[in-house]
Amino acid sequence: MTLIKSISGIRGTIGGAVGEGLNPLDIVRFTAAYAMHIRDNKTTDSKTIVVGRDARISGEMVDQVVTGTLLGMGFDVVNIGLATTPTTELAVVMEKAAGGIILTASHNPRQWNALKLLNERGEFLNAAQGEDVLSRAAAESFDFPEVDKLGTITRKEYTDAHIKSVLELELVDVEAIRKADFTVAIDCVNSVGGVAIPALLEALGVKKVEKLFCEPNGQFPHNPEPLPEHLTEIASVMKAGKADVGFVVDPDVDRLAIICEDGSMFGEEYTLVAVADYVLSRTPGNTVSNLSSTRALRDVTRKYGRDYYAAAVGEVNVVTKMKETNAVIGGEGNGGVIYPASHYGRDALVGIALFLTHLAKKDMKVSELRKTYPEYFISKNKKELSPSINVDEVLERIAGAYSQYEVNTIDGVKIDFPNGWVHLRKSNTEPIIRIYSEAGSMEEAEKLAREIIQKI
Repeated sequence: MTLIKSISGIRGTIGGAVGEGLNPLDIVRFTAAYAMHIRDNKTTDSKTIVVGRDARISGEMVDQVVTGTLLGMGFDVVNIGLATTPTTELAVVMEKAAGGIILTASHNPRQWNALKLLNERGEFLNAAQGEDVLSRAAAESFDFPEVDKLGTITRKEYTDAHIKSVLELELVDVEAIRKADFTVAIDCVNSVGGVAIPALLEALGVKKVEKLFCEPNGQFPHNPEPLPEHLTEIASVMKAGKADVGFVVDPDVDRLAIICEDGSMFGEEYTLVAVADYVLSRTPGNTVSNLSSTRALRDVTRKYGRDYYAAAVGEVNVVTKMKETNAVIGGEGNGGVIYPASHYGRDALVGIALFLTHLAKKDMKVSELRKTYPEYFISKNKKELSPSINVDEVLERIAGAYSQYEVNTIDGVKIDFPNGWVHLRKSNTEPIIRIYSEAGSMEEAEKLAREIIQKI
């Protein structure tokens, strides 16, 4: 059994002893700590918390424990049931709530679940706020209100409101999508995407949809992380010529992978690149991604004469940098598109609507569109170290050894070479350095990684 507590929330495998897995007692403790954090650090007069969940098997159990605890802490709960992560984020704002809790373990397998914590803006807690929740959970010094001050519960559905907000975005051209008469294949891994994505496509005027795994029963038919090796079924549908484009989402629908009409992978890294290309062509501005994301976004941004900025890994860090730089588009190379005109959160629904508009206006095949972007390859490696080694000292020496190049140390060490980059980050839980590298070919990327590993 596994239980992981971090500044972004609590996640773990269902079952096991207290403190060893995600169980009702630990869920109560962490939810109460979050409620006390919201109550004691109020930035709004609202006493409402929004709760939404993905379709995991354990979702109903976790939902009832979380909702009951919030009521017991004196908060009113707007429970939106089965809802994507971006839907829950938007619901917090629409409800003018004090915060929100998303019950999802994102791309983790079916035995996992998690609580992701939001502030009153529908954005993830920052590091200081997360640390406050952790310390309160560890202290277990909770103060529950008396019976007359218990919260109330309201149940609402927010998927339609989310879709309506997507259609109202200025850069989403429903008429262009309708005229293009796309056939779209989707793989929603039997989670909430099976509710949201077909409804979105219908609203966008897509009449022909090939549906794979759209029953929101939590029985994931394959590993739910949308990586090429897990997407063989939809790739076969595309190779058979049954659709113009394929979309795959993870269980909570904040990541988007795209499949070309010939069954080849568009590449998760290039979801953001393509959407950014369209946004920048209509809205001049800056872009942001994290340090481990493809250089192609920088290249596309500079093509429009704008500035690209890199953020530390983590959605909250990307959002912070986007606000600092007034970025018009940003996100992460894992298929996470953050479009501030909608909200500051990764949103696959927004990604799909913008990509289909882009594809309709380009009037080309998906594989042809992919070839218009710079070709890069990322190699992902890790180096295990003995516990006695000072990892920070190793990273500092690596940075010094390559000081003749552009070196970024906001999150580990990233070295920008003329022909590629290498990003080294230490694990917070293991004596491991993760080494990501990118270049114009996989051979070059792996060569860069090997050179750094030898230095280590």
